[in-house]
Amino acid sequence: MHQETQESYRGLQYPWGRGVNPEPGEPRLIAEGVYWVRFPMPMSLDHINLWLLEDGDGWTIVDTCLNLPDARDIWESLFEGFMGGKPVTRVICTHMHPDHVGLAGWICERFGCDLWMSRAEYLMCRSLVADTGRPAPQVAVDFYHRAGYDEEQLEQYKKRFGFFGKAVSPLPDRYRRMVDLETLNIGGRYWQIMEGSGHSPEHLCLYCPALKLFISGDQVLPRITPNVSVFPTEPEGDPLKYWLRSSARLRERLPEDLLVLPSHEAPFMGLHVRLTQILESHKEDLSALFQLLAEPKRAVDCFPALFKREIGKGSLGLATGETLAHLNCLLGRRRIRRHSDEHGVHWYVQDPDAIDVDDD
Repeated sequence: MHQETQESYRGLQYPWGRGVNPEPGEPRLIAEGVYWVRFPMPMSLDHINLWLLEDGDGWTIVDTCLNLPDARDIWESLFEGFMGGKPVTRVICTHMHPDHVGLAGWICERFGCDLWMSRAEYLMCRSLVADTGRPAPQVAVDFYHRAGYDEEQLEQYKKRFGFFGKAVSPLPDRYRRMVDLETLNIGGRYWQIMEGSGHSPEHLCLYCPALKLFISGDQVLPRITPNVSVFPTEPEGDPLKYWLRSSARLRERLPEDLLVLPSHEAPFMGLHVRLTQILESHKEDLSALFQLLAEPKRAVDCFPALFKREIGKGSLGLATGETLAHLNCLLGRRRIRRHSDEHGVHWYVQDPDAIDVDDD
């Protein structure tokens, strides 16, 4: 356990310090009726923060962790211990990624409660889970070939295809749709839904004005920015455009004096500062990428403009998706051009008539 002291760093304030690391499965009171629980994960991002909200005679859960035996054991301990045997009345998932939705179906089945999600997140999650056990489709292999993968990298992708569903328990066959600006009553308090986009299609955050809390999911993290990627299912997509727009919209809609409860790392204050940092960081990345493309490059040649570390096998897919998101954004702004060589590989280069300026 790290020593916990209030700390300021890079314009943000951390009430429990940046290094606070609660014991797995031990709830911590954040505000009246709101508890923080940290679950460990066996990956480089080694934890997720989940939220328990007292809700009348039961509990509302926000996010669930991966579908892992250890995570189920922690939940069972919480159900019978801290949560006092009171039922879970609903499960809210901020978005469809396995660390958030992985045990949602299991919890909903156990308590006979509904899963609350946005429509795009629910349907996309079901689609990706259905890929489990399928061979990688040729259009996906072609997608990574165009990005510049060699044969070994393509084989690695084929072996990993379908992994998503292995980390997710079967989703309920029905759900309760949540939409932007919808209001909820949780524990007798007013909560409002705030939608983001880019990291996932319709990522939802929860805002409680009375408690001055903002459950941000992956939309606003204090130190890192979540992956914003282009995938084979939508090769011409421009998720970075929507990420930047939704980040700016959250800054306009929400007050500054909120305690932000992120899915990873420590709770913090300084929402507007952090959103501005996120927006500026991506603008800098787009500028660096534009400068790199003074000479033609493949997607895999563009990593140095966006990442300050070596990209290994484990991070190749995410790095490729993020790079393509930035490339597609520059294509959409007509800053760069793309052509295919005789092998079908895409090459990107500055448009000779373009200049490096910001777009809204």
